[in-house]
Amino acid sequence: MSSESESGGEFHEMREPRVEKVVVHMGVGEGGRELADAEEILENVAGQQPVRTQAQATVGEFGVRQGDPIGAKVTLRDEDAREFLETALGLAELSESQFDDTGNFSFGVEEHTDFPSQEYDPNTGIYGLDVTVNLVRPGYRVSKRDKASRQIPSSHRLDVADAVAFVEGTFDVEVSE
Repeated sequence: MSSESESGGEFHEMREPRVEKVVVHMGVGEGGRELADAEEILENVAGQQPVRTQAQATVGEFGVRQGDPIGAKVTLRDEDAREFLETALGLAELSESQFDDTGNFSFGVEEHTDFPSQEYDPNTGIYGLDVTVNLVRPGYRVSKRDKASRQIPSSHRLDVADAVAFVEGTFDVEVSE
């Protein structure tokens, strides 16, 4: 399971990145039938019950009021996240610009019908998915815990190069520059 670092060697076990969570999101902009369809698609694709997301602010131009349901999301962890990524990463093209400074990355899947378990239904239509992947190294919890929290040293933080090496080595995908 060891991935390689950019220098070509393997990661030390305390520097080995891992997937903390994967958030799969579908924004439809309104409630009703479209949102129900999106929730059903998310449940089928991710294998987990989705949670509705609500508008954070009122936007008059779009006819959206604060608190209106406008989308759905699913948070996957551990083996569920890994299995989902093995499928989803094959449907998307990744570039280094999609990675942030701490090694997390996001990508989109244009059509839910790209997933093997999904077929086109003219009554439903086609929906796109947003996928956000959070990568961490062992010891990250030190900065998040309530008691005796500490900052993670910059030398231990995940960077773009190590995140790209991990994703390419673990999921057998190509990340372009």
